[in-house]
Amino acid sequence: MEWRDTGILLSIRKHGETSAILEVFTPERGRHAGVLRGATSRKLAPVLQPGAQLDIAWRARLEDHLGSFTVEPLRSRAHAAMADRLILSGLNAVTALLLFCLPEREAHPALYRDTETLLDLLDRQDIWPLAYLRWELSLLEELGFGLDLRACAVTGSTEGLVHVSPRTGRAVSAAGAGDWADRLLPLPPVLLGAGSAEDAEVATALGTTGHFLTHHIAAEMLHKPLPVARGRFVDALSRRARRK
Repeated sequence: MEWRDTGILLSIRKHGETSAILEVFTPERGRHAGVLRGATSRKLAPVLQPGAQLDIAWRARLEDHLGSFTVEPLRSRAHAAMADRLILSGLNAVTALLLFCLPEREAHPALYRDTETLLDLLDRQDIWPLAYLRWELSLLEELGFGLDLRACAVTGSTEGLVHVSPRTGRAVSAAGAGDWADRLLPLPPVLLGAGSAEDAEVATALGTTGHFLTHHIAAEMLHKPLPVARGRFVDALSRRARRK
């Protein structure tokens, strides 16, 4: 059994003296693991960093075996990530969430494209938090928990949308919220594609998307806590917002 694809390196852990087990995200094979021999070599070790773009070939005797990888580095993103601590924490959040949320060997081509686009913006510190927020919305959509922010779930109005239902993910207007307003999640303009997308507003929006990641995906689907890397990124973004 064998295949070849391009992919994004999600994680690497040592396996024996010179090998490593890689987990990658590819458009056709989804999240997939394999053993890479010679991973600690001078040629490969510096470029095998999470977020790297790789040309990947996988081979195994049977389809359900772990199998082995051979890889050719296509693009390293380590320099862009290391240049800014916030961006590095964001990259860690992306790879951690993909490892956490995606089942093995299940293709998600649309999410793969969105992930590749996001990682190609690592050197754009000015727009990266907003791009990350949009990626989280794509992740929720891919997992079946997409937010419906087109109109108020109560009144049907498209005006005055300021809340999100924590149960359904639908928008709620100020008029429709009534006495339930304090039980609803915030709907900042950035989630509607409006506003200035300042760090503080993006952090607020990530609090809303984080509710669905935490309570609907982590707790209900996977029955385990959300990766701490995601919380570290939101905390770092909130700290930067307070400094401005």
